[in-house]
Amino acid sequence: MRYEELTIEGRNAVIEAFRAGKTIDRLFILDGCQDGPIKSILREAKKGDTIINYVKKERLDQLSETGKHQGVIAYAAAYEYAEIEDILNAAKEKGEPPFIILLDGIEDPHNLGAIIRTANQAGAHGIIIPKRRAVGLTATVAKTSAGAINYTPVAKVTNLVATIEELKEQGLWFVCADMEGEVMYKQNLKGPIGLVIGSEGEGVGRLVKEKCDYLAKIPMFGNIDSLNASVAMGVLSYEIVRQRMA
Repeated sequence: MRYEELTIEGRNAVIEAFRAGKTIDRLFILDGCQDGPIKSILREAKKGDTIINYVKKERLDQLSETGKHQGVIAYAAAYEYAEIEDILNAAKEKGEPPFIILLDGIEDPHNLGAIIRTANQAGAHGIIIPKRRAVGLTATVAKTSAGAINYTPVAKVTNLVATIEELKEQGLWFVCADMEGEVMYKQNLKGPIGLVIGSEGEGVGRLVKEKCDYLAKIPMFGNIDSLNASVAMGVLSYEIVRQRMA
């Protein structure tokens, strides 16, 4: 289901968006504003996974497209999020061992869009992103995915570590892209697998990395020490594809 709007401004419009069941990823509220309508909006926001930011008027004016924000701006997801169960079911329906991409701290919408596009082509059954410090399913993500967002489910979770633990109980094992790891060609990447990719600057967070079963290194021969996150994901995904086909 495609949502018609991404940036929702004004108190009534934001309240209506919540009541209509739209997925609001992020809410910007004028700091110190505590009247009735704002309290209603905050009550709705706290029922879900919405990230709430209290900001100064200058920031709201900067974000506003209409100039009539009334102290509140919401960012709605361009597309609905899937559940992890949907991703596992997609694998089951195809009769394949699950192949899931987990992203830790990808904040660039172009990167996420490119990852969704590659995941679709590589036959991944879905993508899992964290709620915080990560981009959601924005219009830019949708556009960059070149339509793949309609076919590859994306789930959003509060805690990646807990999610990895739950998926391990379902029989998945996890490989993390990391320069400290063993070269990917030497690893067995078959079976039900979760591929964990971090941001270019930070890499995969320590707690998430500790939960992974293997660290896989992409061989590099250039003068800089990292690949773009979407490229790294593509390279590792296609090594998984190669091993599955073999």
